[in-house]
Amino acid sequence: MPIRTILAGLGLAILASLAGAASPPAQYKIVTASRSGTYIQIGRDLAKWVAEPAGIELEVLESLGSAENVRRMRFEPGVKLALVQSDVFQAYLDEAKAGNAEAGNIIRPLRLIMPLYDEEIYFVARADSPLNAIHEIKNKKIGVGPLGSGTALTSRTLYQLMFQEPMPPDSAQYLTNEEALAKLTVDKTIDVAIIVAGQPAKLFTDMQPDARKFIKLLKLDENAPETARARKTYFPALIRGANYSSWLGSDVPTWTVKAYLVTYDYGLQSTVGNLGRFAQSLCENFDKLQANGHPKWKQVKLELPPLGQGWRYFPPVEKRLRACIAAQPRAAAGVTGAPLRPCTEQELVLGICRR
Repeated sequence: MPIRTILAGLGLAILASLAGAASPPAQYKIVTASRSGTYIQIGRDLAKWVAEPAGIELEVLESLGSAENVRRMRFEPGVKLALVQSDVFQAYLDEAKAGNAEAGNIIRPLRLIMPLYDEEIYFVARADSPLNAIHEIKNKKIGVGPLGSGTALTSRTLYQLMFQEPMPPDSAQYLTNEEALAKLTVDKTIDVAIIVAGQPAKLFTDMQPDARKFIKLLKLDENAPETARARKTYFPALIRGANYSSWLGSDVPTWTVKAYLVTYDYGLQSTVGNLGRFAQSLCENFDKLQANGHPKWKQVKLELPPLGQGWRYFPPVEKRLRACIAAQPRAAAGVTGAPLRPCTEQELVLGICRR
């Protein structure tokens, strides 16, 4: 066999080998919250069921929460994704609109991938406390979450909405969830601990039946004027007793805040391509997230609703998601474009509900 033919064959074999070699996975990070919260479990689900099939190694990082996540998303190398509460995102936008240059520099380049679920807000008091309702916390000593956390911002925002005045400086105690529960039940130096976490939250599922001897949850009173004022930003919901059956005997009405998956307005083509594959994988593996991930995934809808002023989706990801969503079996069933709304009880009974 002529040497030229042999060399040509070797060249083709080498090229074929190179073409078939898998590209090294992109190495990205997502900032979540504390190890006892829901965000970190959501991050792990995204890493396993979405990022990995998309060829991305997604490192899940602990953090103080949403407010810190916004800053780390903006400035920390390698952080390409963040979980952020809606009220925290809006607070940055409001500060920027009011002329705060630093807030504007941080928030304006950030973009949304999609809304996720509602996080419940737990108002925890001692079991023997005279407090029973959320609107009774005025001027009490309150564990509001750590400085830089979304919980701290939520606590202060809710307080101001309810009582039409800022939380007094000597009322706010900036504590982690675990520190706040210790101060509440052991030291008894605070009256209420405010904790934001999607149910079921590990912090509460790990509690033993004896917990009911030491703590209780304050309830939302629909008839209180403070409740009406807080509805401008937050939404009523129930903390389900079934999620904490070892110590919580019944459902407790409370407030919720929306969680979002956030990224940056990237222009580098490799990053845009990787996030596009992430979006495609999110759509294609959404059923796996709901079947195998944290129970909160069952509340997430695979849709991109209209956004408020100043809120924007990341265009390359939005385009990829909308195309994938449109191609789902729902579209084939002839209901593409049907208005998304809750089913009426009669529709459910008749079996004609399209949701």
